[in-house]
Amino acid sequence: MDQLSPARPKTEDAAPPKAAPKADPLPATGAGEAAPTTSRRTRLLMFGLPLALVAGGAGWWLTSGGSVSTDNAYVQMDKVSVAAEVGGRITEVAVRDGQQVAKGQLLFRIDGEPYALTVAQASAAIDAAEVEVGNLSASANTSSVDIAAAREDVKFAEVNFGRQAALMERGFTTKAAYDASRHAVAQARERVRQAEAAAAEARTKLAAGPSSGVNPQVEAARVQRSQAQVNLARTTVRAPSAGRVAQSDRLQIGQMMVAGLPAVTLVDTGRPWVEANFKETDLANMRVGQRAEVSFDAYPGLKVRGHVLTIGAGTGSEFSVLPAQNATGNWVKVTQRVPVRIAFDEKPAREMIAGLSADVRVFTSGGAVAGK
Repeated sequence: MDQLSPARPKTEDAAPPKAAPKADPLPATGAGEAAPTTSRRTRLLMFGLPLALVAGGAGWWLTSGGSVSTDNAYVQMDKVSVAAEVGGRITEVAVRDGQQVAKGQLLFRIDGEPYALTVAQASAAIDAAEVEVGNLSASANTSSVDIAAAREDVKFAEVNFGRQAALMERGFTTKAAYDASRHAVAQARERVRQAEAAAAEARTKLAAGPSSGVNPQVEAARVQRSQAQVNLARTTVRAPSAGRVAQSDRLQIGQMMVAGLPAVTLVDTGRPWVEANFKETDLANMRVGQRAEVSFDAYPGLKVRGHVLTIGAGTGSEFSVLPAQNATGNWVKVTQRVPVRIAFDEKPAREMIAGLSADVRVFTSGGAVAGK
């Protein structure tokens, strides 16, 4: 009987280990497509964005390199401060703030009664001067008569003195009578000199001026009346030029007006311009006559063509009330601003107001405006 022996593994007949199942091929569409798409986006971002930045920078450099701009610019207009040339109380105000006035239009009126009285007084002075001239003429005629009479007295005194001298030689007269006759001759001659001096004085006062041909006293009185008439006319204040009225609130009926004190301002709205304060580093290629473009903060979208009219003769700080003093050692260099006047080549579509903020671009690469 066979004995059972322990079982041993059968190495020869053992099955080989199974390999890991292979993954099925990815379908044409599905999650597996995300990797190539992400890779393309990354490449686009890595190369496209720098290229776009370079292209944009190059375009900006090419377009802006031929122009300079500033936002430190303001609309300006001619302004006339109207002041009364004579003082007095305001009796009439004929304009209001913002009103458009023409040249010569009445603005306000000052009480003219005191000046009318001055004219009347000057007229009276003329009459008095003419009367004085008449008196001087009569005095001159009288002096001529006095001269003739004094000369006759001289002749008579000389004859009498001759008689007294002859008698004195013969001893038929006294020494007192002789001296009296000689003194009478001297007095008569003195009266002749006085009459001649009075006549000369009268003729001098009657003499006419070398330029006017009128007696100086009468001429002086007439000048005083003319001055009084001018002052009377100045009580009516009129517009020296056309423009829009500003600051008319200073004019109040009954208010005392001081001569020379600005009372109202006229703004010439018909000829506006822009004063642009460019940095000194922007002036290298700027020339008078170059094209310019102006835009306004108050009117978005509005652009007005213009040209460079003038470039300032000095920086803004050079003409300030207190110019900077950089002679000391503790100073900081600051880029200066130069005022550049921009004239409009066309009438703006919107009404201009003095002081409006503006942006100005000057095209330095192009030529000047035709005809400028």
